[in-house]
Amino acid sequence: MLPLALNLYHTPTSPTSKHKERPTNQSIFKNQEKQTKKQNPSIVANINASYFRICISLGSQALLWKSLCEKTDISQTFNNLFIKLPSTAFVLLWCLSLCILLSFSILYILRCIFHFNMVKAEFKHHVGVNYLFAPWISWLLLFQSAPSSISQNIYAYEHIWWLLIIPVVGLDVKIYGQWFTTEKWFLSMVANPTSQISVIGNFVGAHEAIQMGWRETGTCLYTLGFAHYIIVFITLYQRLSASNRIPAKLRPVFFLFVATPSMAALAWQSINGSFDIQCKMLFFLSLFLFTSLASRPMLFKKSMKEFNVAWWAFSFPLTFLALASTAYAQQVKSFGATGLAQVLSAISVLVFVFFLALSTFKIESLFRNPIFRFY
Repeated sequence: MLPLALNLYHTPTSPTSKHKERPTNQSIFKNQEKQTKKQNPSIVANINASYFRICISLGSQALLWKSLCEKTDISQTFNNLFIKLPSTAFVLLWCLSLCILLSFSILYILRCIFHFNMVKAEFKHHVGVNYLFAPWISWLLLFQSAPSSISQNIYAYEHIWWLLIIPVVGLDVKIYGQWFTTEKWFLSMVANPTSQISVIGNFVGAHEAIQMGWRETGTCLYTLGFAHYIIVFITLYQRLSASNRIPAKLRPVFFLFVATPSMAALAWQSINGSFDIQCKMLFFLSLFLFTSLASRPMLFKKSMKEFNVAWWAFSFPLTFLALASTAYAQQVKSFGATGLAQVLSAISVLVFVFFLALSTFKIESLFRNPIFRFY
């Protein structure tokens, strides 16, 4: 009777039930395949605007090399060290910057076309939105550092400048307006070191506008940038909210504290015509902030465990500081100022070359492991 009872409770598997199990297995396989693709997306999906910090480093380094190749009024020692720098090396660096920036721009345009939802999520992120200034800053620096043979056509140069500065102003209106009108986007809630990138964009645009002879336009951009720089600087020092914390991997962006006053000093020098007391105050502020950060290596311990694109945030702030120190040395014309400019310029070049070589050797991990994934 017991085997009979067991047979009564046992329900044999019908052919139809086996047939139903197959689609279930196929769906599981498809889901696993989708998860694998999501975990390893394409390079186009990974290239967010933060990767343009590499292009900012290239453009600013080309600008530094251009200034070092030109004759200075500092001292004979400085001239002997840097004027002999081959002009062909500067041209090659500028061409490399152009090629990399074009490649990044094409990839990001493809991202906007095929992954617009990611770009939209990036725009709504409190860190990602600040890096939307980076592509335009990169192009502004590239044209500012262009060899004289290329930048001779002022008419075309001015039109290109307008095409680059209009998006910067548009982002200013959007972001700065949100800071004091939208409750969820109050500056005290979203402020982080990357908020200074928008200010740097205004200073770079002002610096270039003055060099083209547009004094009023440059002054307007400088006023817009400097007013918001004071607000951002004070807000970041006060730490009004804990919601503005950034990941440990992103801590190299603290060096933006060095880049902003350095670029402000260069922009004001263009407006005033000389490296006056205001420029010196901004330069000394950036020098102090650089010393303060350099004396705290443990702050960057976690971010230095694995190479990623955030490491490039060390490079261009050092280059801006070196540019400001060169301008300061030209004005002061003392042995100490000349030595400081030489040291900072050498550090900037060495750091740039190191990161460029490291990025070349680890290019796959650089693009496959972004800090932020926007979905």
